[in-house]
Amino acid sequence: MTLSMLTPLRDTMHTISSGLLAPTIAILLLLLAVSVIELGGLLVETLTERRKMKVNVPELVEFFQGKDAGAIMCGVENSGLFRRHNAALGELIKHGSLPAASLQALARRLLAGEELHYARITNRTDLVARLGPMLGLMATLIPLGPGMIALGQGDTKTLAESLLTAFDATVTGLAAAGVAYAISRLRKRWYEGYLSNLEALMESLLEVFARGRRTEEQ
Repeated sequence: MTLSMLTPLRDTMHTISSGLLAPTIAILLLLLAVSVIELGGLLVETLTERRKMKVNVPELVEFFQGKDAGAIMCGVENSGLFRRHNAALGELIKHGSLPAASLQALARRLLAGEELHYARITNRTDLVARLGPMLGLMATLIPLGPGMIALGQGDTKTLAESLLTAFDATVTGLAAAGVAYAISRLRKRWYEGYLSNLEALMESLLEVFARGRRTEEQ
């Protein structure tokens, strides 16, 4: 009775797992393509943005001291910062007359927006790094079932095809995950530095504006 109940359940699981093989392989190839595209994007980012970024944060902070909003804005535009960072600092400078609490809230919002922007970029490769090994394992195990059956029946051709599919899936999943993981690690290190620089510049601007308000009140 127990075996008769298990047979349809086992057949159902086999049907489901066999049906998942093609979608799993397709997604694996998609993840590998995403990794290659992201690698190309990383090279472009290295040769363009990072090559052009030559900002000296301590010098820029020192430049801010004692300057008015117009002079500070000119200094930011000519500093060699990324355009996104120029825009964020420009927004803060434009609203420099706000009360201190409101200006700090604006600075936090602008910084959070930059953090979210960089998080969206790294989330893509983080997802590939997580899904690659899992889907690679799925596409490895699924063909092993038919392969074991073929082994029992002496069908070496089917066994060889099943093993080849399993090994190819493992390599594809690990390759996609490895490339994506390396890209994520490198980008996160870069972006942490960018955000640290931006935060230091924003804090310096807040201090300059606060000092200017105190001078006006006196």
